[in-house]
Amino acid sequence: MSTIMRNEKMAKVESRPFGRVAAYWAVTILLAFSIALSGIGQLMRYGGNVDLVTDIGFPLYITNILGTWKLLGVIAIVMPGFPRLKEWAYSGIFFLMTGAALSHVFANDYGNYGFHIILPLFYAALSIASWALRPQSRKL
Repeated sequence: MSTIMRNEKMAKVESRPFGRVAAYWAVTILLAFSIALSGIGQLMRYGGNVDLVTDIGFPLYITNILGTWKLLGVIAIVMPGFPRLKEWAYSGIFFLMTGAALSHVFANDYGNYGFHIILPLFYAALSIASWALRPQSRKL
């Protein structure tokens, strides 16, 4: 009888609420999709990516570096396993996005209604939320 009780307690401890799992995947997919599109846009120099970078004084080749790191970070976050790599990817995305927001602030390039500041900070918040909601199997 005590064996059955111990197994039931272990099962309850290991199970996660469905809402938390759904929230993790919703936030992570939104983050991965957004960062991947941004990285592809930078690699292809599509749309306003050229003006966005050069208007604040960065050389154009920085789009190749940023786009590559964004895509590698998305792959690291989405693929199973490699928890230490995931930690680095989350921190990299956070620092990349907060650095982008600060770069625009220091260059006085706020965009329409502060869009160049708000969007990267929103992505940074998504990375924090995804990191905080991640399942035990994706933690160190």
